Amino acid sequence: MKRTPLLRKTPLKSAVPRRKRCPECRVMYAPARESQAVCGEIACAIAHAQSEKGKEAARKSLAQVERREIKVRKEKLKSRADHARDTQQAFNKWVRLRDVDLPCVSCGRHHEGQYHAGHYRTVAASPELRFEPLNVHKQCAPCNNHKSGDIVNYRIELVKRIGAEAVEWLEGPHEAKKYTIEQLKAMTAEYRAKTRELKKGEAA
Repeated sequence: MKRTPLLRKTPLKSAVPRRKRCPECRVMYAPARESQAVCGEIACAIAHAQSEKGKEAARKSLAQVERREIKVRKEKLKSRADHARDTQQAFNKWVRLRDVDLPCVSCGRHHEGQYHAGHYRTVAASPELRFEPLNVHKQCAPCNNHKSGDIVNYRIELVKRIGAEAVEWLEGPHEAKKYTIEQLKAMTAEYRAKTRELKKGEAA
């Protein structure tokens, strides 16, 4: 007959949390629960809460400083092309907001799809008109992407909006422009400010 081996009994863990030292008054106390951070004194609880808030505020402040430093470093590393993209983004956003109530300049539709800032004279063909407000208007994505701007209909509507003389000026020769980084940064700031003003007008 085989003997059944005796199971070794493991001692049960104590259900009472171990004593802790209060971080505020430094007195040892028996916590009522494991998560209790300070002794039962109200003054200690208030002081600890304020201390934790201070630490959290300090962490947030440090994080903000780090983000600002990273932004400054990234700004210093930007090339002229990077700044030109920033300006284009700010300019395009302003154009779309300026024309928010107008239909697509090419097809005349109002729809729920995506809108672009469509150039009449393209950036490749006339880079000097890249940031010319008369040359850029709200245009739906299908016309801009799939119909190469639908220039014939774009021109018809453009004449109605800005007049034949202005359209002929756009189509005429222009001096080449070579923007400096400082000029691009100033234009970016200008169009961002204009966008904010238009948003304020909408909210009023």
